[in-house]
Amino acid sequence: MGLLEELTVQTGVLPESITSLTKEEMENRVWKIKKVLGKKLFIPGHHYQKDEVIQFADAVGDSLQLAQLSSENQEADYIVFCGVHFMAETADILTQEHQQVILPDMRAGCSMADMADIHQTEKAWRRLQGIYGDTIIPLTYVNSTASIKSFVGRNGGATVTSSNAHKMVEWALEEKERILFLPDQHLGRNTAADLGVKMNEMAVWDPITEELMYAGDVEDIRVILWKGHCSVHENFTEKNMEHVRMAHPEMKIIVHPECRREVVEKSDLNGSTKFIIETIRSASMGSSWAIGTEMNLVKRLIADHPDKLIISLNPYMCPCLTMNRIDLPHLLWALETVMENRTQNIIKVDEDTSRNAILALNRMLSRV
Repeated sequence: MGLLEELTVQTGVLPESITSLTKEEMENRVWKIKKVLGKKLFIPGHHYQKDEVIQFADAVGDSLQLAQLSSENQEADYIVFCGVHFMAETADILTQEHQQVILPDMRAGCSMADMADIHQTEKAWRRLQGIYGDTIIPLTYVNSTASIKSFVGRNGGATVTSSNAHKMVEWALEEKERILFLPDQHLGRNTAADLGVKMNEMAVWDPITEELMYAGDVEDIRVILWKGHCSVHENFTEKNMEHVRMAHPEMKIIVHPECRREVVEKSDLNGSTKFIIETIRSASMGSSWAIGTEMNLVKRLIADHPDKLIISLNPYMCPCLTMNRIDLPHLLWALETVMENRTQNIIKVDEDTSRNAILALNRMLSRV
């Protein structure tokens, strides 16, 4: 690897051959490369991506859906994943050996996924088993690293999505007395509460202080929530809701279950990204909505549904910063490295990690 390519991988700094181009020139080059590569190239784009990137996506969806579509598309040699690191990892786990999964900018991570690393998790597991013995089953949100998915698979657990979390938590509580839910405490808490688990039957494991925080009797704990969160969804508040209720009394509030418990409780509807999109799509003309999810998606819904009044639940919310690392210049750079046979930013998960992560994914897929 040359010095320029190495610096690009490490810092995301692009060569002048890219940065000197106009937006129109970059777009034209991307379209040209897509035409030349044809079926050898597959570009999945997550719902939270910018429009400047989404316009080139061969499929738009959530993280697991895009990884599954990548695995089904065995004609593609190059999967340029427009999302974040853990999503590209899942795509690599599910795709064939001959396929290369490429992340246009290696800085595109996920703060939530990074809140649970494997060393913290292994240590927590030993401590919790010391308290509860073999009564715990781990579940992890798919918004987690490959190593966490692998840990969960190795220990008899499964992955969950925001769409199937209720079903998977029900399954887990039938398997064992207790759940360790990684890495998003809010999705875990909202799901468990919906299923009738009381707040004093939930605890929070803090990986920094290595402390189990709870109220009541430690033996009554059924759900142990990892102290992690989505930096976007945690910023929707009760004050945002109060403002909407006062300014727009007729407006319905719909939020993602990664939001805080009090926000989800006071919303009119809550559900996965897919649920939010489908609810807005099927809503009646003239209806009004405040949406509590990532800003790029909210803006796209506003543009796609001019017959409805749609606002963000928090109008001052920023788009997901790490997701926005993938932009038009980085997408073009990634595609040009493919064309020049010097592909960079290849995401590769080792065989052992992949094998156990697939166990966790398959336990979920066999039950939903």
